[in-house]
Amino acid sequence: MSTLKPASWSYAEDFVPEPEVIEQARARGLSFEAATPVGTGAGATLRLLTAAIGAKHVIEVGTGAGTSGLWLLAGMPQDGVLTTIDISPEHQTAAREAYAAAGYPTQRTRVISGRATDVLPRMTDGAYDMVLIDADKASYPAYVEHGIRLLRSGGVLALDNMLWHDKVADPAARDAETTTLRDLGKSLRDNDELLPALLPVSDGLFIAVKR
Repeated sequence: MSTLKPASWSYAEDFVPEPEVIEQARARGLSFEAATPVGTGAGATLRLLTAAIGAKHVIEVGTGAGTSGLWLLAGMPQDGVLTTIDISPEHQTAAREAYAAAGYPTQRTRVISGRATDVLPRMTDGAYDMVLIDADKASYPAYVEHGIRLLRSGGVLALDNMLWHDKVADPAARDAETTTLRDLGKSLRDNDELLPALLPVSDGLFIAVKR
């Protein structure tokens, strides 16, 4: 059993410094009502994962202000392309500005406006190295179903907020969002198509490799 203390968690969460351009994107994201940026610990983990698998083709569901996209791009090779989907034009404008401020050419990102449940079915099966889901929690199960289909064998599925403000681990927390995430995590844990782990970084990062 872990003996991790709050001070150690905080130290680990901020262990990898956040680049200034990502700090700026985070500040802008926090000003949006429904685009809470990925935590620093989760962002550093996403960067590590994209670098570890040499991810050239990544899909992100939930663009926000570009914070998570910048972490992903930082780990991808120079010819890698990030496809990011969001329903909010305001979010996408902020993200494009963040990518440009970080020096990424426009061909490195494909920003798609629309509902992910409408966009994802049009994507090619098995064509992506990584799928990150960080959007409306009620739709996570639908996004995950498409995400697994889109991943190649050996690709990585990542879901942010899978501890959901410490509520997923609390059996007394039975609100709709918490229940959805708790049940989804358990179903993915038991999915024979995946090799899963739930990391206690930021607000909980679920990751899995597709067999």
